[in-house]
Order: sequence, then C-alpha cells, then structure tokens
Amino acid sequence: MKPLLPALLPSVLLASAMITAAHAESWDMPVAYPADNYQTKNDVTFAEDVKACSGGALEITVHPGGSLFKGDEIKRAVQMGEAQIGERLLSAHANENPIFAYDSVPFLASSFEASDKLRDAAKPVLSKVLAAQGLTLLYSVPWPAQGMYFDKQINSVADMKGVKFRAYNATTARVAELAGMIPTQIEASELKQALATGVVASMISSGSTGVDEKVWEDMSHFYDVKAWLPRNTVFVNTEAFAALPAEVQACVTSAAETAQTRGTKEAESLADGFVKTLGDNGMTIADPSPELAAGLTTIGDTMTADWLAQTGADGKAILDAYSAH
Repeated sequence: MKPLLPALLPSVLLASAMITAAHAESWDMPVAYPADNYQTKNDVTFAEDVKACSGGALEITVHPGGSLFKGDEIKRAVQMGEAQIGERLLSAHANENPIFAYDSVPFLASSFEASDKLRDAAKPVLSKVLAAQGLTLLYSVPWPAQGMYFDKQINSVADMKGVKFRAYNATTARVAELAGMIPTQIEASELKQALATGVVASMISSGSTGVDEKVWEDMSHFYDVKAWLPRNTVFVNTEAFAALPAEVQACVTSAAETAQTRGTKEAESLADGFVKTLGDNGMTIADPSPELAAGLTTIGDTMTADWLAQTGADGKAILDAYSAH
C-alpha cells in the first residue's frame, strides 16, 4: 500500500482545496476613488494579502470609483450589510458625529508624522463610535496635506469672498463660510464635471485629487497651505467580521496593519510629485502670503474651538492624547 500514498497525495490536496473553495467567503469592498489612485491600489493589495494569508478562505473584491455604491452611500451600505467592508473619508459624515472630523481640524496636524500621531490618539474614541454603529475599524491612510485651489490669484481671505467652493465635508464647508465663499458638497467622482460647468471654481484638497482630476484644465493657482491631512478609513461590518474563523480574523487584522503602513509611505513618497505635476501642467504653485496665512490661522483657531465644543469629552480626550505624544 505504501507505493500508493505518493500517488494519492495530489488527489487529497485537490479535494482539500475544493472543500476550502466551497466554503470561501466573498466580500465586496466599495471605494469612492479611481482604480489608479494610490488609495485604491493599496486597498487592492490589502485584498490580495487577505486572500493569501487566509489560504483563499476570504476573497475581497474592490469596487473602485463609486461603481458599487457612491461615496456618500458606502458607510451606510456596510452598516446595513449590503457590503461587508468599505473605505470612506469619514470626515464627510461629521454632520452625523463631529468625532469623524478629527483628522480635518485645520492646522492641528499638518505633516505625515503629526497625522500618524493624531490617528493613534483618536483610535480609542473612533473605534468606540464606530462600534456603536455596528462597524469595526481596520485601518486608515492619509492624503497629502491639503492645499487650496483657485481659478485666480488669492492674496488674502478677503479675496475669497463670493467664490464658489467645492466642499467634501462639513469642515471644508465651514472653512468656506468663514472665508465668505459659497460651498457646495461635491463627491470626488463628480468633481470634474462640477469644475467644467462652473458649479465650483475653488476647493481645498490634496495634490493627489488635483492630478486625478486634471484640475489645471479649470483652475490656475494652488496654494500649499498644508491645512490638514484627511484620512481614508477602512471599516468592516462587525457581524460579518465576527462570523469569520479566528484565524481569518487575525489574517484580516494583520493585513490591515500592513496596508496602513504601506499606504502612508506611498502617500508621503507621492506628495511632492503631485504638486510638481500641477506646476508642470501650468498651474501657479505658491505658499500663502503672510496676510493669507494669518487669515487662515484665525479661521483654524475658530474651527478648533468649535470642534471641541461639539465633541465634548471625546474630543478633549483625543486632543489630550495627541498633545501627550
């Protein structure tokens, strides 16, 4: 019988693989950004890592560009179990809970190092808030520091009065209001059309978004104000996560930690290149004038106080932990 064992081994392994495949879990992961964006590429690599470390027990399909659910639908879709996992700019939901805007308090964390410290400081509170909504926090990846885009030269906050402004969350809308601009909420997937049709003529965003949308076709000036580094957050439906075997849960958690580190390094490596690309395509790249910087600092101080008033003890806990780092 011994000679038969080597011959039987491939069949046994094949049968085992078929059983695993038959019990494989398939998850959908809607994201709002294009397939060639570094955030989306990082999510795809995360999904590949999960498939590998779970031995194929969990397969995650990433749906880019709002193709499965639009950006503003993703969080609710995951909460409702219509998708098991998703990525979202949580600050877009600050009207639901102001804690979600922790990463968008103007001029609080203006570098990648500071953004990572703020992320760690916010994790306990953010995890608690998400858990109450049936969501489990997995990882987050920053965008490069936010700059201001205009279709004209801006030397002071007063020069912004009446400008149509693209907002992507409550924070950016508030910046616009305090500067006398007119905000309109526009998702990333709708930005190009909004610029082309004159619905908006300015925005705060990273160099990455500017390059993705070729904003030099519609705007002329980029001011590198380094307002904050917003973060895309990946979260999972808690019930779906809890239903996974313990070893697969550990696999997902490990892949998430790797994705957070990898995505952050990629964002940092790309940041200067994005701004250079804007300039190479004809945009005027400039630091804010002293008068503009002073006006923006005043806006930032007002908004920090507002955020603390809205978030109470939770917001204070985040800022205290951040200051202690």
